[in-house]
Amino acid sequence: MIKRDLVIVGGGPAGMAAAVSAYENGVKDILLLERDQYLGGILNQCIHTGFGINYFKEVLTGPEYAGRFIKKIKGVSGIEVSLKSIAVKLTNDKTITFLSPGRLKTIKARAIIMATGCREKTREMTHIQGTRPAGVFSAGLAQKLINIEGLLPGKEVVIIGSGDIGLIMARRFALEGAKVKAVIEIQKKSRGLLRNMVQCVEDFDIPVYFNHKISRIYGKDRVEKVSVMKVNDNFNEIPGSIFEIKCDTILMSVGLISENELIEMAGVKIEENKTSVPGIFVCGNSFKIYDVVDSVTTDSYLIGKLAADYTLS
Repeated sequence: MIKRDLVIVGGGPAGMAAAVSAYENGVKDILLLERDQYLGGILNQCIHTGFGINYFKEVLTGPEYAGRFIKKIKGVSGIEVSLKSIAVKLTNDKTITFLSPGRLKTIKARAIIMATGCREKTREMTHIQGTRPAGVFSAGLAQKLINIEGLLPGKEVVIIGSGDIGLIMARRFALEGAKVKAVIEIQKKSRGLLRNMVQCVEDFDIPVYFNHKISRIYGKDRVEKVSVMKVNDNFNEIPGSIFEIKCDTILMSVGLISENELIEMAGVKIEENKTSVPGIFVCGNSFKIYDVVDSVTTDSYLIGKLAADYTLS
């Protein structure tokens, strides 16, 4: 079995920051696993600005922010990057199994940092009634389709939830010539950053319905319309408040969930970035959901140092 000093799972902003930090603090045998074909994680599809304001004191796009760390990682020999590598199993003795192109590999690590990020909540998690037509996307998937694949998912859009990705995508669809019919938010106020409400929604005169929810989705082959209702403080329907919005596309922006299946598989409990198993650490959105990537970087640097201290002890 192959042995390594430190294995980091996830090559997004958290994993890259942890890798750089661990290297700077003395670990010279680091393996960084990334399931995509590029480092950078979600930053690669975030072509809007607003990154790096706190950490770099500059206004950067997502790819520019990622590029700063990719450059650092490529500049050292002590960090090995394995792309298209999917971690499939973690055990509490710090053994990790991953699938790389054509091979299944198992590695025993002195320390492991899990930086697996998060995923979006789905329609099924919001219990919306109706049919199952095409045209229902998570906001992040729609972002990837437009910014990476060059595809416009729809022309008349309703966004469910006012998370930051949904607000940003409202502006993105508008810039591509689509009509954003509404942002529907069940809470009294936005879940996203104030700057995104102003720059992505208010500046584009996109209607926002607070204290409202989607009650039903209609459509046979493709989304045709949604029913919207007003709710009270207990999220119950206010009688007589239902109205309909015609649309061909729905974006779900109702929250994020940390990706911790491998941690759970190993029977490991998360305890303030550390875990119940000495030498296994968690950082970034797999630990908790952050509002801005600058905070992810700062906290992941600290975890990289903790992992280095453990590895070298």
